[in-house]
Amino acid sequence: MRRLWLIFTQTVTVSLAVLFVVSTLKPEWLGRTANNGPSVVALTESSRGDEPSTGVGSYREAAKKALPAVVYIFTSQKIKIPRHPLIDDPVFRHFFGERPEIEGQTKSGLGSGVIVSPSGYILTNFHVVDGADQIEVALNDGRSLNARLVGGDPETDLAVLQLIPENKTELKLPSITLGQMENVGVGDVVLAIGNPFGVGQTVTMGIVSALGRSHLGINTFENFIQTDAAINPGNSGGALIDSRGNLVGINSAIYSRSGGSLGIGFAIPISTAKNVMEEIIQTGTVTRGWIGVEAQQITPELAESFGLADVEGALIAGVQRGSPADAGGIKPGDVLLLVDGKPVKDPQVMLDLIASQKPGAIVPFKLRRQKTQLETSIRIGKRPQLRGEVN
Repeated sequence: MRRLWLIFTQTVTVSLAVLFVVSTLKPEWLGRTANNGPSVVALTESSRGDEPSTGVGSYREAAKKALPAVVYIFTSQKIKIPRHPLIDDPVFRHFFGERPEIEGQTKSGLGSGVIVSPSGYILTNFHVVDGADQIEVALNDGRSLNARLVGGDPETDLAVLQLIPENKTELKLPSITLGQMENVGVGDVVLAIGNPFGVGQTVTMGIVSALGRSHLGINTFENFIQTDAAINPGNSGGALIDSRGNLVGINSAIYSRSGGSLGIGFAIPISTAKNVMEEIIQTGTVTRGWIGVEAQQITPELAESFGLADVEGALIAGVQRGSPADAGGIKPGDVLLLVDGKPVKDPQVMLDLIASQKPGAIVPFKLRRQKTQLETSIRIGKRPQLRGEVN
């Protein structure tokens, strides 16, 4: 009996010693992960070789799909100090000598961009490259290439760049997949990708907070996606993607009193960006309709003053002499109600409806003058380019 007890105790001792050695040196054999020290509470940890789930709760695949196509944009701009107006005065030159013109360059990272085509076309914000003399693009794989400005549209704050290859061999570039706006809804998960504050490529997550945001005073033509995904300085021109990694917007602006993200960011929908991009690539500019009027919102006070039944429509505050509107008989004080059969709810809607018309087309307009409704036809003109627009 004593002999059996001795064998049992020796077996238990050896087994405990083996368990201690294995748990210390090879904890994965036991389905556990080595700790730096003893836990103060009981913990359950995954094995070292376990792969994180890519289903609900993980957007690894979406980020992996889109990240290579998001780039960082640097610009260089020449700075010129003009000659002093008295430099040619002999007395001035006697005391102060020659003051030649001084030129220099500044280089700073201003924003992000998205490669949307293997041909090297990049979508970004117009304000990112506005006034740049030289544009350099840093790719996700570490390459840096020069780019040319194909064209820009300050009224939507969009610009199109094209990468310039270092040699004649074909560029191998990643490009993002464009999403469909009809598949985007409030509450959808979205990821914002860019280079905030120059810290490096960053992904933030949020949801679509609202669609069709306008009247913000950011751009002339507004139809923003609102999101609470963090967008900070440096994210401008970067990608807003859906949970499948498809591009649904170009990050453009934030609402902030401090300069940092407060959970209200705005992105230009991919539907708008795609139309602007294709027109810029084809013609170098964006052509919109124009009739030459200045309109203002109808407030309840104005409605009462003009004897209007409601605040629907756009009050014509001014008409440019010789413009299509002038030729069509529109006068200050008129209220525009319909453009090509579509209702005008406010001046922003009026602007969008007129801009969507093709220059040269004759379009029916319906308006109210005092208490009488009138109809007229106007030949649409071409909207003048804003200062700074590239073509």
